Amino acid sequence: MPRDSLTSASALAMAAPDGTLTSWSTGAEQLLGYSADEAVGRQAAALLESPLPIGVRERWDRQEDWTGQVVLRHRDGSAVECRLRARPLPTGDGRASWLLEGVPAAEEADRATDPLLCWSFYQSPFALAIYDTEGRLLRANKPMTKQLAASEEDLRGLRITEHMPDPGFRAPERALDRVLRTGESEHIENYVKVPGEPQAHPWIIHFTPLKDSLGLVHGVQLAALDFSEQFAARERLALLDDASRRIGSSLDVARTAQELADVAVPALSDFVSVDLLDAVLHGEEPPAVPLHGPLLLRRAAVRPEVKAVVTVGASSRYPEFSPVARCLTTGRGTVHQIGEPEITRWLAHDPDRTAWVSRHGAHSLMTVPLRGRGTNLGVVLFVRLDPSAGPYGQDDLQIAEELVARAAVCLDNARRYTREHTTTLALQHSLLPQGIPEQSAVDVASRYLPADSKVGVGGDWFDVIPLSGARVALVVGDVVGHGIHASAAMGRLRTAVRALADVDLAPDELLAHLDDLVVRLGSGPESGAEAPFGELGATCLYAVYDPTSRKCSLASAGHLWPALVTPDGKVEILELPTGPPLGLGGLPFESVERELPEGSLLSLYTDGLVLARHRDVDAGLHALRTALADMAPSLETTCDHVLDALLAERPADDVALLIARTRALDSGHIAVWDLPADPAFVAEARSRTTAQLHTWGLDDLAYVTELVVSELVTNAIRYAAAPIQLRLIKERTLICEVSDASSTAPHLRRARIFDEGGRGLMLVAQLTERWGMRHTGTGKTIWAEQPLPV
Repeated sequence: MPRDSLTSASALAMAAPDGTLTSWSTGAEQLLGYSADEAVGRQAAALLESPLPIGVRERWDRQEDWTGQVVLRHRDGSAVECRLRARPLPTGDGRASWLLEGVPAAEEADRATDPLLCWSFYQSPFALAIYDTEGRLLRANKPMTKQLAASEEDLRGLRITEHMPDPGFRAPERALDRVLRTGESEHIENYVKVPGEPQAHPWIIHFTPLKDSLGLVHGVQLAALDFSEQFAARERLALLDDASRRIGSSLDVARTAQELADVAVPALSDFVSVDLLDAVLHGEEPPAVPLHGPLLLRRAAVRPEVKAVVTVGASSRYPEFSPVARCLTTGRGTVHQIGEPEITRWLAHDPDRTAWVSRHGAHSLMTVPLRGRGTNLGVVLFVRLDPSAGPYGQDDLQIAEELVARAAVCLDNARRYTREHTTTLALQHSLLPQGIPEQSAVDVASRYLPADSKVGVGGDWFDVIPLSGARVALVVGDVVGHGIHASAAMGRLRTAVRALADVDLAPDELLAHLDDLVVRLGSGPESGAEAPFGELGATCLYAVYDPTSRKCSLASAGHLWPALVTPDGKVEILELPTGPPLGLGGLPFESVERELPEGSLLSLYTDGLVLARHRDVDAGLHALRTALADMAPSLETTCDHVLDALLAERPADDVALLIARTRALDSGHIAVWDLPADPAFVAEARSRTTAQLHTWGLDDLAYVTELVVSELVTNAIRYAAAPIQLRLIKERTLICEVSDASSTAPHLRRARIFDEGGRGLMLVAQLTERWGMRHTGTGKTIWAEQPLPV
């Protein structure tokens, strides 16, 4: 900086208002080589290597003090770079002479600055630079040149954006110009990448005007401070504050996981996935994380979803050595760069993720375990895709861990709520079929809607039970009332119906046994003091359909009649001799049998369906017939159509609906032979069986089937009575049935060493998938099933 006092060593000159040199010092002669005689009388502008900028000339015209860098012409023709200060000297007539002082650039700091001040500038650990009144750099210390990736000589005379044209540097340049204009200090925050740094980060830039004793601004000092730590702390607080407001708005596990992903992008990551253990999504207590073997997680949330390899709801298997599995096993978060050996090994086992990393340019990732109250919940994966953003570091990991820790508490709360809610409804849902069992008699679709009540549980149920001989049982029932007692009663009834159906009882016999059971439970101590079982009241409709004969047997215990839709579109309500509701005891039940055309639709339902919009049952049944008349090709669509037509938005009672389309087994799948009660005919029965299996392409089953036929026919001839009939049915299994006129039931027994018999049924039980006996109107049928070869 120029001094305010003049010395004989200074390069001084005086110029008249018209620019003619009128005085020339020894220092000036030493600087440019012209003697006083040679210089005086010359135009000062003639000593310039190049004309001054227009802005400087305008300033001189306004007679303002000016200091800046110029290049002068030496007497020998060489260029001399120096710092020139021009001070106006008013003459009283509105014009001004000029005092010119020049200092060579190489000597300026030593001549014009105290050594301590010079040392403090160049040895400061902070990045410092000095700019002249034109905003051009004069000096820069080592930290500044390091950040700008250029030497002081390369930078001297350049404005900020001339060296760094990035738009991010326009703000500092504007601030510098304002300080030169106003003489007031400023500081700004800027997030840019300087040439000497690998990535962008935040800076605080201070601009201080440099003034003389008269208050004139001769330049500006710029100090740039790395603001990364303070900025990260501020951003961390802002992120955590945002997380506290946005995460945990509900007690839904999946929604809470998505809220975590939404908060993290883009504040902390370009891509986030939240993978949870399956148990967490179901509200259950997660099992211990396996220390060895792959880790199976389910994707609960992702942001943005369009970039995900694994979609929400899909499961993903992570190898034991992957960062995701390792972080959950150790309970510690990790930071990785894509090129690390561990990441390379993981991606080598997952081509889809490898392609994803290549396509989106992922370069850094973090894995953070989700742990709430000491319970492992899952893993959050943060991925950085933006090439201008630096790789993740430990500071980023710390922020991510704090964010995930807060979210984990919310997720665990949601998990616990889900567990409690699931427990409340578990009884109700567990008592209904979780899937239609495999059978070939009918196609089935069903719906169950709980009542709109705070309790949320009720006593309606339905069931589909495969029976022997390719038959199927269709059941629908209703326990009156709501609450845990109604659900408990429903559970007992459904279990009892399945147990009774397993012994192949006729519908009327089954309801009679069920009625006796309800009576006993209602009068026993296990019924409870608050609501005895029998007082609850229950109805049931039980139907058995046989696809070989297309006959359907039905019986009702106080339940509404089923609806039948024949293939020609005719709809009718099947009138049954309705017995009393279950639990009254002492009254009989009666079955009816109806032959159904193939493709008929049988609809079983509870009263909540027909009474939802109609107080009168007849009006509700009329609405049901109308809805069924408009049959859709799909049973699922038919169910939806019926519910839409008959139900209000919030039904006041439980609703169960079961719709079955009947099938028929043609003669090509059935073989029947009447057998004489002659032991010699057993060989003929085996021969016919073998021939029939060959016709069906089931030669692989011939050996076992011959043994089964031989044993069952022999027993019927030896111990039972005529008529005897052998029937083979080919559907989803191979069924072998032997019927006779005796009602005596066979049983398994263990033969002793020297017994001649007693091993037959044991052999049948061991060779077949299952076997059993059912009573018929004329006797009994022994049956055995074998799976068809794949």
